[in-house]
Amino acid sequence: MTTLRRIRLLLTVDKAAVALIPEALWRLFLVRIQLLFPFARTAPRLGIQSQETSEVSNAADIPRIKHITKAIRVISRYTPWKSTCMVRAVAGLQMLERRGIESTLYMGVARDKQGQMIAHAWLRSGAYYVSGDDAMQGFVVVEKFAKVLQAE
Repeated sequence: MTTLRRIRLLLTVDKAAVALIPEALWRLFLVRIQLLFPFARTAPRLGIQSQETSEVSNAADIPRIKHITKAIRVISRYTPWKSTCMVRAVAGLQMLERRGIESTLYMGVARDKQGQMIAHAWLRSGAYYVSGDDAMQGFVVVEKFAKVLQAE
C-alpha cells in the first residue's frame, strides 16, 4: 500500500488523528534534534524521575490519547530521519503534555539474540500505550519519568 493510499485511508477513518499529523511530524523533528545533545539536557523535561503516573485513564482523555497514538505511529514511518523509539516516546509525551494529559516514559534494556545490550523506550498514558508497546516485551525497566500535570 502506498503512502498516499494509507493517508487517504486514514482520512476516511479518523479525521481527528489526521489533524494531528502536522504537529506529530513537527514534534518528531524537534525531538530528533533535541536527542542529538547529551541526555542530561533532556531528562529534566521528561518529568519526575523514577515515578509513574496512574494507570487509570480519564474518560475524557481517551479519544485524544488514541488520536495522538495514531498520528505518531503513522507519520513516524515516513520521516526522512530515523524516528527511534525514544524520539516517538518523547514526541508523544510532549503532545500529551500540551493537552494537559499525564504520561509515563519508560526506558528499558535487554539482550538481543547475539547477547548484545539493546535499549528501548515506550510511553504510557493511563491504561493506553502511546508508543513502543510493540517491542517492550522482554525489556527490564531501568528508568521511568512521570509527567504529572498540576491541576489548576
